[in-house]
Amino acid sequence: MDKPLQDILTGIADGNARITVLTGAGISAESGIPTFRGPEGYWTVGSREYHPQEMATYEMFVQNPDEVWKWYLYRMGVCQRARPNAGHRAIAELERLFEDRFTLITQNVDGLHLRAGNSLERTYQIHGNVFFMRCFRECSDRFYPIAKGVRPKSKGEKLTDEDRRLLRCPQCGAASRPHILWFDETYNEVHYRYDSSLKAASETALLLIVGTSGATHLPNQVAWTAARQKAMIIDVNIEENPFSALAIQSNGRFIRSSSGAALPEIAQVMKKALNR
Repeated sequence: MDKPLQDILTGIADGNARITVLTGAGISAESGIPTFRGPEGYWTVGSREYHPQEMATYEMFVQNPDEVWKWYLYRMGVCQRARPNAGHRAIAELERLFEDRFTLITQNVDGLHLRAGNSLERTYQIHGNVFFMRCFRECSDRFYPIAKGVRPKSKGEKLTDEDRRLLRCPQCGAASRPHILWFDETYNEVHYRYDSSLKAASETALLLIVGTSGATHLPNQVAWTAARQKAMIIDVNIEENPFSALAIQSNGRFIRSSSGAALPEIAQVMKKALNR
């Protein structure tokens, strides 16, 4: 990290400015979690192969809830076996340093940020969390951890009657659904912190973008909102992408690096500025 960037980070840390981190699939890929939009996410039902964009929909759940649950319980197992990496831990350290000045907005549904130490209160899981479920009939806005008695599934493994019993709304007994934003649904505040994310972007002095190229709507809004507010934008990614271009255009920085290499250094610079 060059001296000018260190000075910028020090200046932001040594004051009352807010810090926002936006993360995507790239940071979790370093923990071995595939994006599931590629071949790893394909799912066979009978003689037909479905792509992730077909499985992860409200329409598919209505038509075949067992298959959708099997797919998500398979994904849950992949995420369960993964471990937070140095990038996740560095972001948790940033929250520890800045407390209420810090917000994390993540597209990832794997729960690794929470397992690394980030708080649920300051972590906006804008696409949901694969370890949670909520009432399909929407008897309330609450979401619940998937019961420990529901095991992850291997491909081809069927739901049991006990699975179906446990995958019901604890409040009203109706069918539950994965607490995930599906491709044919829209963001909202209640489940996916839409308004809160934009508010954080409008107030932040630093937007640190990690491992995402902005393929979905809300992350793009977050980045452009921060840019309009003249926030410092730093994009950490192994490849050039629309956010790296936005960072450069906004007099920010593009750090071509893995999150596990770049983020601990950023956290260390800011920790030093705070003398902690």
